[in-house]
Amino acid sequence: MEQRQAEIEAIRSQIEALRSEREALTVGEILPESDSPEAITKAYRHQAREAAKVSTEVEGIDQAIAALEAQLHQKQGGLQLSPRQQERLNREQEVEQATQRAYDHANRINELAAELAEELKALKAIAHELSPVYWQLYHKPLITGFRGTSVPYLRSDSNVLMIGKLII
Repeated sequence: MEQRQAEIEAIRSQIEALRSEREALTVGEILPESDSPEAITKAYRHQAREAAKVSTEVEGIDQAIAALEAQLHQKQGGLQLSPRQQERLNREQEVEQATQRAYDHANRINELAAELAEELKALKAIAHELSPVYWQLYHKPLITGFRGTSVPYLRSDSNVLMIGKLII
């Protein structure tokens, strides 16, 4: 939508530039160098050639403006949506933005889950190494409950986020 609006603005600015250029195109009066018949003839012929060039250029600018205006109307027509279509488009954009936020959070949760899993594994290794000595000294385990330890993570199956457990 924003891209189309930018295209419309670019077309409008090009049309305005062409109109300004068209208004600036004029044939200045060419005065003969002297009152001799040859000088007068030369001056008028030169002025006629310049007028023909300007006329051709004005015609080309007019055609370009007409083509750009047709393109502008076509692009503007695409922007005019019915209220129902506009509402649907707005809802789709809202859903798309919310979905992106959900996936961003899911990615962050998965990053944290991976970090937490690594920390739990390191803790489990320490407990496993220290447990026999700790048991001898204090007659109880250092840490318990590693059997059912899990960390939540999110996965996507065909655009549906699913919360699962990563068993440690």
